[in-house]
Amino acid sequence: MIPTRVPSPRYRIMALFNFINRVSSAGSIRSAMDQSVIRHRQIADRVANASLVNKDGFAMPSAGTAAGAVSGQRGPVDTEQEMAALANEQMYFETAATRLKSTYDGIRRALQDR
Repeated sequence: MIPTRVPSPRYRIMALFNFINRVSSAGSIRSAMDQSVIRHRQIADRVANASLVNKDGFAMPSAGTAAGAVSGQRGPVDTEQEMAALANEQMYFETAATRLKSTYDGIRRALQDR
């Protein structure tokens, strides 16, 4: 009698994710959503720090130093443009979330019909 090896729970979870990524575009949608979150945070950081002399808001510039040299900014931040970019990223994220939900719903329906 040959002993059978029982797969670990971690292996089963990884096999499930590999299955979902093979039969759908869920993996690429999730990575696009992750990138959208990163862009959202970067835009929000630029908007939040637009009025600060120093990037983190704690240190005061020395008397002979220009404010731009302390903050490291390349120029003034156009808050209107940044807020429009923020709204665009939010719509992109919500669209991707809707697509991901419909992808998971389709997989769920396909497995339930079996």
